[in-house]
Amino acid sequence: MTESSEWLIYRGAGEPHDGLDRLPDPPPWRDFTSRDAAGSGDGSEDRRLGAHRHLAELHRPGAEELEMINAALYLRRPLLVTGSPGAGKSTLAHSVAYELGLGNVLRWSIVSRSELQDGLYHYDAIARLQDVQIAAQADNGPGSGTPGAVDGIGGYIRLGPLGTALLPSDKPRVLLIDELDKSDIDLPNDLLNVLEEGEFAIPELERIADRLPDRTAEVLTADGVKVPVRDGRVRCRAFPFVVLTSNGERDFPAPLMRRCIHLELGRPDHNRLATFVRAHLGDEAARAGDDLVTRFLERSRSELLATDQLLNAIYLTDAAATPSRDRLADLLIQRLDRPR
Repeated sequence: MTESSEWLIYRGAGEPHDGLDRLPDPPPWRDFTSRDAAGSGDGSEDRRLGAHRHLAELHRPGAEELEMINAALYLRRPLLVTGSPGAGKSTLAHSVAYELGLGNVLRWSIVSRSELQDGLYHYDAIARLQDVQIAAQADNGPGSGTPGAVDGIGGYIRLGPLGTALLPSDKPRVLLIDELDKSDIDLPNDLLNVLEEGEFAIPELERIADRLPDRTAEVLTADGVKVPVRDGRVRCRAFPFVVLTSNGERDFPAPLMRRCIHLELGRPDHNRLATFVRAHLGDEAARAGDDLVTRFLERSRSELLATDQLLNAIYLTDAAATPSRDRLADLLIQRLDRPR
């Protein structure tokens, strides 16, 4: 094997070998090794939270960014943050949560099929029906499982990130609604009433409130915590700090814009990108990849690039110690807007 191919694990030679043993540890954002034996715990999530926390500690907003964040806090209005990928839109939410002691950020990642219901709550009617039927069969009576099922209906309801953020509490939660511009055309309008009123109904609980103990049911939050909901309605006391992010792929309706504080973030500078790399990969990798940060910034003036590509390039060229470092970095950092 030549020196130029020493970093290769798969050689394409058609000969079995034990080269996989030389594969280094995965990048932090792709590390699944800390899951527990049952598969329910995910250590990679802790690492991602740690990286976000480190970014929050290092984040130093500019004057306009600082003013708009505080305006949203004072006015209890959502903050709509627009800018290119990697401009620090998500970091802003984590920075506010960290500095003000508001707990972990609730995140709702938007896709084209996302609906308002996804953010508010999910009711598993099928599971509830199956459990009622199983209970009835066990008791040899077709209706004997029904009262218990009514009392325990909350066990089939789980609040989404938006629904959890609107729970009554003394301090607001931080909610990140990420990449709203990817949504269906109706979602921004559907959000208006909930964000304006700070409350929503759970019809499945409203209909049976008078049959529930103290008119209250316990439901699960997006964090996995049981909380009481009375009369089938969730009403916030402290309006959450809501950050809506957009990569600028579409315009939003005027009614939504009127209800938001709008902050436009420019392209990240060298210092912000270096901080981003350092938070995810550590000081040594950041120093080794400083030239790639410079090249990334130069290219981003005329090309659409994403900071995920920069992280991939710095991690791989550092971990693999490949002699074709620059060429490999260029292959990994390909423009996202290139003509077809």
